[in-house]
Amino acid sequence: MNLTIQDDINRAIETLAKGGLILYPTDTIWGIGCDATRPEAVKRVFDLKRRADSKALIVLLDSADKLDHYVVDVPEMALELIEVAVNPLTIIYEGAYNVAPALLGDNDSLGVRIPQDDFTQQLCARFGKPIVSTSANISGEPSPATFADISKEIIEGVDYVVSHRQDDATPRKASNIIRLNRNGTFKIIR
Repeated sequence: MNLTIQDDINRAIETLAKGGLILYPTDTIWGIGCDATRPEAVKRVFDLKRRADSKALIVLLDSADKLDHYVVDVPEMALELIEVAVNPLTIIYEGAYNVAPALLGDNDSLGVRIPQDDFTQQLCARFGKPIVSTSANISGEPSPATFADISKEIIEGVDYVVSHRQDDATPRKASNIIRLNRNGTFKIIR
């Protein structure tokens, strides 16, 4: 299937809007995604990955300006880190809301990344809500560096597979992760 990027984004958005799962390239590795505000869609992601629901998933937003719609108190340090980050950066915030409860960790924490690549930026901006982003693998198996590394089970378990970047063999890796606590402390996770 030879789709334009816009057609690919349109199909992905239609799938997300119906509560479906997508397999899509992010600014890091390929991910399984869904509407982060729909608990039933989030449950399907956990089921597909065979992942314990005690392990929170991250979400993508197109802009740091939208963080306050999902995080009670966004530390100024977070905005500074997002602005200067050279590599993809996921920040875990305390006090998240307006997303499916299964996405939240301790202290209602939520990992959020603002992707820098054009495709994921457009997808997030046009969808207008946070999109789950978790590695496209069964829990415990290696994260796929390229589309070719994704298992048949994952590909067949989603409702739409994005065409964009399927032929890209450039190995990619997961984002850096920092946890910012309300008390001003932080911890580098990865």
